[in-house]
Amino acid sequence: MFFTWKTPRVPFGFYRLAWLTASLLVACTSVKAADETKPTQFDWKKAREWWAYQTPKRTDMPAVSNSTWPNQRIDHFILAKLDSENLTPSPSATRRVLARRLYFDLTGLPPTPAEMALFLNDETEDAYERLVEELLQRHAFGERMASMWLNNVRYAEDQAHQVGANTAFFYPNAYLYRDWVINAFNNDLPYNEFIRKQLAADLIKNTPIEDLPALGFIGLGHKFYNRGRLDVKAEEWAEQVDTLTRSLLGLTVACAQCHDHKYDAFTQKDYYALAGIFASTDLVDRMADGSEIKKDTEAAKKRIGTIHMVHDKKPQNLNVFLRGNAETKGDIVPRRFLRVLSEAEPKPFTHGSGRLELAESIVSIDNPLTARVIVNRVWSIFFGRGIVTTPSNFGRLGTKPSHPALLDDLSVRFMENSWSLKWLVREIILSSTYRQRSNETETNLAKDPENIHLWRMNRRRLSIEQWRDSILAAGNNLERTGGKSLELTDKKNVRRTVYARISRKKLNDMLMQFDYPDANVHAAKRSNTTTAVQKLFVMNNTFMVEQAKNLAKRV
Repeated sequence: MFFTWKTPRVPFGFYRLAWLTASLLVACTSVKAADETKPTQFDWKKAREWWAYQTPKRTDMPAVSNSTWPNQRIDHFILAKLDSENLTPSPSATRRVLARRLYFDLTGLPPTPAEMALFLNDETEDAYERLVEELLQRHAFGERMASMWLNNVRYAEDQAHQVGANTAFFYPNAYLYRDWVINAFNNDLPYNEFIRKQLAADLIKNTPIEDLPALGFIGLGHKFYNRGRLDVKAEEWAEQVDTLTRSLLGLTVACAQCHDHKYDAFTQKDYYALAGIFASTDLVDRMADGSEIKKDTEAAKKRIGTIHMVHDKKPQNLNVFLRGNAETKGDIVPRRFLRVLSEAEPKPFTHGSGRLELAESIVSIDNPLTARVIVNRVWSIFFGRGIVTTPSNFGRLGTKPSHPALLDDLSVRFMENSWSLKWLVREIILSSTYRQRSNETETNLAKDPENIHLWRMNRRRLSIEQWRDSILAAGNNLERTGGKSLELTDKKNVRRTVYARISRKKLNDMLMQFDYPDANVHAAKRSNTTTAVQKLFVMNNTFMVEQAKNLAKRV
């Protein structure tokens, strides 16, 4: 008789979580015991000399060799750098290429033949500018931008660890947060307000019910088993601190959970000061009954329904957990902001959990990081690479900006223009730098093979969302409605991919094969892989076969 052993299915993301936990333990246990009683003595003045902690400054446009090439302030900085490296910018792409580039970049969809013909036949001088404005006003713009943000905040609709149908590990209305993000981008909600609402919408006076789903930034975070245990709570706080600081500040503060950061100016006290904010916050599901917020109509309450959000509980300041051990406690640390981003000792947060005070500290114009980080993220959407190529690490282990003066100038002007993301997108899209061809020249290629200085447009692969949506659009089968999430495996699901259900336990195979990030952790940027499995998927998957039939009927 032969016996076979069936390996139990391991949830998607389990290995990633295990690796992160193991790495953290190794980092903590490798620190000498002396570190517990002798914290690192930081020279804060010297620490603030690091470029990312310097206040960004608006810079005079540099002189350039060809005054006719720049179309935006951006172009002066790019061309000045090209001049210094003896590189020449590429000519503008053809109108057909530019149209496709704009449609994919701003809406995530290809232009229809009629839309392409309309643009190509428009011979007015401002045809390009008017197309940009039209696309910025489409609902598809918010859907496109939301894809970046949702990866940034590890958006998902369940947990990696589940037991049966235990509803505590599912977020059936997570889509409300996703839809709120889409609408925020479409309505050009100022980025500083975008952050405030996601961290503390329930604490802002007269917040309408429709804005409460914004709290999904925290409310859709991890919930681990045995949540009543202090060590388990500590892991949840660590995940929240990590997501917050990497996504909004481009900092790896969670590395200071077990000991003072080994490379950047973050102490253990900095970490536990932030963790205390989340320790004073509960993840809850609640009905939008308006009891703690501005009274709204019954229709609005019914429309919103149950929200996965947060609320303040009894505020508490945490002890430092020596070497990350919840059973070995050190000094109590008041809830506050990071020392390195404060001119003096940061003032303790005293209002409730401190979430609103934290939000105000993050979006303060005196904070040198927030504008830089989002400007860099948006830049990477359109060029395939950020000015800082480590978008979630502006610390000493990250890369320095390729164009520091440009990053600073753009960040300052972004804040001056009311933190408008559409303004920022417009500044980038209208530049001559963005309009360049992607063709290579031997001379430039020899000097700058990685195109660090942007002498041409980078070639970029379509994301899984753009690719799948384009397939549906080509077969005239794309449904452009939102609402509750649907499984991509559902044969009737022909909606845009941004409306797909995202699982931490088992990500959909199509998403996983084509580089959609693991929703268990913050994703700084996406990978681009080429595998045999991808080819087999395209050849054999039922979805691909059905869409090929639809396309065949149209040609």
